[in-house]
Amino acid sequence: MDFDLSKNLVVTYTPLAGYTLPNMFRMLAQNRFHISPRYAARFAYSMVLSTIMSPFYIRERIKYDKLIKETPISKDPIFIIGHWRCGTTLMHNILTRDQQFGYFTTYQTLIPSIFISGEKLFKPIVVASLPKKRPMDDGDLGADLPQEDIYALGALSPYSYYHGWCFPQNMARYNNYIDFQNASSQTIQDWKTTYLHLLKKISMYHHGKQLVLKNQDNTGKIPQILEMFPDAKFIYMYRNPYNLYMSMRKFMYRVIPLYCVQTPPPLKDVEDHMIRLFTTMTKKYLQDKPLIPKENLLEVRYEPFIADPLQTVSTLYKKFNLSGYQEIEPTFDAYLATQKTVQQDLYTFTDSIKKKVQNHWGFALTEYEYTSPQDELQT
Repeated sequence: MDFDLSKNLVVTYTPLAGYTLPNMFRMLAQNRFHISPRYAARFAYSMVLSTIMSPFYIRERIKYDKLIKETPISKDPIFIIGHWRCGTTLMHNILTRDQQFGYFTTYQTLIPSIFISGEKLFKPIVVASLPKKRPMDDGDLGADLPQEDIYALGALSPYSYYHGWCFPQNMARYNNYIDFQNASSQTIQDWKTTYLHLLKKISMYHHGKQLVLKNQDNTGKIPQILEMFPDAKFIYMYRNPYNLYMSMRKFMYRVIPLYCVQTPPPLKDVEDHMIRLFTTMTKKYLQDKPLIPKENLLEVRYEPFIADPLQTVSTLYKKFNLSGYQEIEPTFDAYLATQKTVQQDLYTFTDSIKKKVQNHWGFALTEYEYTSPQDELQT
């Protein structure tokens, strides 16, 4: 199996269209201005929108930057972390039904530089550009639904894993930003400054509500997050590595061709990146986990969470001393009832894939006490 590039030339799904113009040129410079001819229309669409947004970006900075800088984050956020395809989206979607929390929407993450003053003009463009369903799992996708803030960070800075999906010939470069292992102190400080400004902006928008943030990239940045938010709460989600391998491969197979402006390398090479990324993220988390006060960390196993989400969420409210669970439970229940029609898949495992998981991710199989692929539904 390799990428099917013939059917995925739609121009509007790439997140590049929401990048600020300075960040777009930074990305181009990092990639030696290489755009594959096949994706010229996609790149042109992104450049046109980025250029049109520029004066609105300047106006929003002039109008709101001082207010944003003066905005306190009164309650340290709740961070949902863990590798992709481990149930982080479902957890995020459940918790953000509770109106005591603030969060990023898809619209806000795709054009974070102007989401306050540009809503009337640009939100309809975002709505029109989005598919109704997520391409990787048939889940709902909409401009007002909760979204991971890594898209917003990527629109403003070079520090996003998803840059590697837009520029897949340079994927290794952007994978390195996951854990900052070899990053300079200046790079880390720049990331902190950009991220804190972004979180203050969304906090101001939500009038100081406690933020619930889903960002898988943050799995490798626990020390930096604790420096900014010493009382941050973490929900770490993990999954049977065998099933995660298949789910993540499907995710990349379907989404990279929709994001990229460079011809992707063979899927086998992308899988190798995926294997290294999981290893890096998981080992870094296990290394940094002792830094988190025990009362501020909840580890969530995917399989029982999917089977009974509210059992886990109830435990979470108790552990983190969050108020109002009994009152909000019917709202959670009603949301979960709408998710029963989401398309679900079962995986078939070859001996080759089993050996690959055992050889590369055996440490995770041992750590999380998985012994073999188990029949489970993909969500």
